[in-house]
Amino acid sequence: MASMTFDASVYAKRRQMAADLVKQRGLSGLVIGTGAEFAYLTGSWASSHERLTALVISADGARVVAPMTDLLSLGLDGADDVEVIGWRDGENPYRLVADSLPDGPVGLGSSLTADHVFALQALLPRTDLAETEVAELFMVKDAAELEQLEAAGRAIDRVHERAAELLQPGRTEREVAAELNALILEEHETVAFVIVGSGPNGSNPHHDFSDRVLEEGDPVVVDLGGALPSGYQSDCTRTHVVGGRNKAKPDFLEAYDALERAFQAACDAARPGITAGELDAVARGVLEEAGYGEWFTHRLGHGIGLSGHEQPFIIAGSDVILREGMAFSIEPGIYKPGEWGMRIEDIVTLTATGMKTFNTTRRDLDAARG
Repeated sequence: MASMTFDASVYAKRRQMAADLVKQRGLSGLVIGTGAEFAYLTGSWASSHERLTALVISADGARVVAPMTDLLSLGLDGADDVEVIGWRDGENPYRLVADSLPDGPVGLGSSLTADHVFALQALLPRTDLAETEVAELFMVKDAAELEQLEAAGRAIDRVHERAAELLQPGRTEREVAAELNALILEEHETVAFVIVGSGPNGSNPHHDFSDRVLEEGDPVVVDLGGALPSGYQSDCTRTHVVGGRNKAKPDFLEAYDALERAFQAACDAARPGITAGELDAVARGVLEEAGYGEWFTHRLGHGIGLSGHEQPFIIAGSDVILREGMAFSIEPGIYKPGEWGMRIEDIVTLTATGMKTFNTTRRDLDAARG
């Protein structure tokens, strides 16, 4: 993925917001490992494998501790305000992190692996998981980020428009998935996942694909995602019936009608001020009233950005208040054990008065057949 998607001033502003958050939360600093959080704050997707590379943010500024072997590939050219501290094999990088922070509790980013966490805990007086604090920085997307997510939505829509024609009797899920993988790469830089769940395989929400042969009348869950060069992600699900809607069994069509109602009810309810738990309850209530509540086995949605799954999570019981500019999935599903599954998923963002979807492919069972 490319570094520095936005102007250097954007990342400087984000790091200042992080420094302000450090002060507000009474922390001495944040330690962020490589990955989406690091990229959000620096523009760099650098990786140093098992060696520690960390962004350290305190009230007085930001620095990166990184192995000498990777200094020339950090991709921090536009971050002139970030001090880079290199370390050689045999030195203790965790001591460099600890020495760069004032006394007090330190927040650790969610991408740091256990070996790094334990080594830091041995040197720091107190550490806490800073997932919530870091999420506060990126849950609300700015205009440029929303443009990227909208572009990602259009990209995956173009793939979905060609998906149904691939679902022919006699083909395997694996054959279809291989073609979808290639189509995603025509529109994205990388493939995040491909799910082709036909017949009983569709009752597993996280089935990927298998050698099962498609049969006429099979419901097929097609869930696709990829990343643009900027790192911003797409994620969209449509459900099809091999041979068309008229080949589906009556019980499936009745359930799909309820699923569409649940999806639309959630879209209509999505607006600033509602909590994530309340929004989940809207869709769940429709499915429970229709008799499918026990077969809706996952949360209604998840945030999306540089990570495919990030906060806010639209989940039962969450008191996170949804705000304008947040972007997340709305994806109710029904999964009849051992028989079939179905899911509808769009990525949406909240506007001042409601929501806007980034996915516009039709949601009927014959979508893409025209």
